[in-house]
Amino acid sequence: MEAEKDRLKATLDLEEPTEDLMEWAKDNINEDPDKSDQIVSDFRDMIFAKGECTPHRTDDAFLLQFLRARHFIVGKAHRLMVNYYKFKESNPQYFKEVKLERVRELARNHIISVPPYKDQLGRRLMIQRMGIWKPSEFTTDELFQLTIGILEVALMEPQFQIKGGVMIFDLSELSISQAWYMTPTIANHIIQVALTSMPIRIEGIHILYQSWVFEIAYNFIQPLINEGVKDRIVFHGDDLESLHSHVDPKHLPKRYGGVHIDYPVDIWFEDWVKHDDRIIQNLVDLGYDDMERLKEDREEEK
Repeated sequence: MEAEKDRLKATLDLEEPTEDLMEWAKDNINEDPDKSDQIVSDFRDMIFAKGECTPHRTDDAFLLQFLRARHFIVGKAHRLMVNYYKFKESNPQYFKEVKLERVRELARNHIISVPPYKDQLGRRLMIQRMGIWKPSEFTTDELFQLTIGILEVALMEPQFQIKGGVMIFDLSELSISQAWYMTPTIANHIIQVALTSMPIRIEGIHILYQSWVFEIAYNFIQPLINEGVKDRIVFHGDDLESLHSHVDPKHLPKRYGGVHIDYPVDIWFEDWVKHDDRIIQNLVDLGYDDMERLKEDREEEK
């Protein structure tokens, strides 16, 4: 009962950015309202002129996701979009035949969490507790399906596009049997999703409770990470005060010295996704055909 009383409702802000947020965007990611229309137009022209990908959308809102992720540098935004569609084409297992029941079953666990609150800088948080993942219950494909689906939903929120996000990896209980799943292919896919092939900006990566087991897995990933990203990775071990110097404990779960209860990802399905046809249609358009059933679930509950 206490957990239910303390529970926050998961909400997405899909409205246009506020003036304060646009001022921040101008200062930090080069989004100048006086120039953005022309830059979006130039980006669209480049997509058609180069012909390296065939996007399913070319409206301003969609193109802004890629421009914001690359500080309004058109060439870099274009390369990101090409990578995005190449990744989708090369890895249909993450997008096609995604089963709603399996995704939601995984979402009810606490392996992946996206709290309904942001950090002190207005950035979304994603927390991954890989030590409680049981490979016999959920495949690596299913982990990617849920992670990518979360990011696609989050990208509908302008503030996430502009401010970016923070990732926290809790590696307590990570076992050698789990680390063996970190193949070179999986390592490369993690880098593609987090850094090179999704229109997102990860502003901070925080590693908690790392052990020698983590070193095995990290050895596969480290050569793929550029120096700029390495500068954003902070290894805290069991020093929660170190984490608090980056993320205020008022914006963390109690298990990390914060004030909030733990939230499974499924709260987003219950509180928001299945009630908003815009999100469901966006997921269907992206290839998650089974998400259409969320409308049926909603009708059955009436």
